[in-house]
Amino acid sequence: MHAPFSLLRHLWNVGVTSVSGRSSVAEALSRDKPFPASLVIAVGKAACSMFLGAEHCISSSTRSIIVSKYGHIDPACRKCVHTEIIEAGHPIPDENSIVAGEAILQMIARSESQDRLLLLVSGGASALVEALQPDYDLTELQALTRSLLRSGKSIAEINEIRSRTSRVKGGQLLGHFRGRAARVYALSDVQGDALATIGGGIGDPSCASAKANARIVASNSVARNAAALEAEGLGLRVRLNEESLYRDVPTLAGEISQRLAGGSSGVYIWGGEPTIELPPRPGIGGRNQSLALAVATHIRGSSGISVLVAGTDGTDGPTEYAGAYVDGKTVDQPDEAEDALRNANAGAYLGERHSLFKSGPTNTNVMDLVIATVA
Repeated sequence: MHAPFSLLRHLWNVGVTSVSGRSSVAEALSRDKPFPASLVIAVGKAACSMFLGAEHCISSSTRSIIVSKYGHIDPACRKCVHTEIIEAGHPIPDENSIVAGEAILQMIARSESQDRLLLLVSGGASALVEALQPDYDLTELQALTRSLLRSGKSIAEINEIRSRTSRVKGGQLLGHFRGRAARVYALSDVQGDALATIGGGIGDPSCASAKANARIVASNSVARNAAALEAEGLGLRVRLNEESLYRDVPTLAGEISQRLAGGSSGVYIWGGEPTIELPPRPGIGGRNQSLALAVATHIRGSSGISVLVAGTDGTDGPTEYAGAYVDGKTVDQPDEAEDALRNANAGAYLGERHSLFKSGPTNTNVMDLVIATVA
């Protein structure tokens, strides 16, 4: 393994660890007033980690539901009594997404006057949890989701459209709660850390009829700052640390490459969530793999520039990889690389060059990180 990649992976791991769902929820609960929850709902890619962070306020009588992506269930959660665990589809919702949505909606709608609800939300909940309006069915929802994911729209725009078909998104879920108090903790995977956008607004308390408090317990800025602090502790100069990955992949690739090519030696960190418009028949890969390859085409032939692009949740699109590592040698066949980018097939190109980065589930989800070094 190349030394620059080992360093970049280490910095990425430090950033991701700093926003662990478990530690973020545990710290929030220790800082806030005690909250003896009678109902606990954890949804999203980091649902299990967040749930385990709340273990100390869960009693044997607490009723709980955990909904996460297939393969993201921590074995420790399966040992929890009175806890229903549902694995569902992501990024395309499936039958279990509907099962999960109805189960959560029923639990909240049946809440009693003395109930205290702890709702733990992380990114991915938009696909994992759904209760549809009467005029829609799963087939229509899946078609809509595929169309939106190909469109190049931002997650905020996508969730605003999806909320029109839903009975739980856009703040509607907490509108059914009739208990004494609700507390929402969220890991932010959206620009501006807006509760109305995270998980499609499942944790948005704006429609709650009962007393509801909600806040962000971890975000992209926390991860970036932790990675930057670690770099400085290793004696490296952090030249840039900003959350600006909110444009399309080709535009961002040009901006990142230009900054690195003209930059002084040190570490460069970006955060956010790029957009990508997919062709009718996309190949293998995700937005991070596409951004990594696009950057690699710009820095081809250069020396001393190394870049890691990866999702903090450990997944990139419908693949098992978090992203990819690239440098000036990655693109050895420019025409083939451009063809891969046109066909959203960056994963295949990078896989042949052993440039893909696999982390496995990370127990968090605060958008993407680009970490680069200039020698």
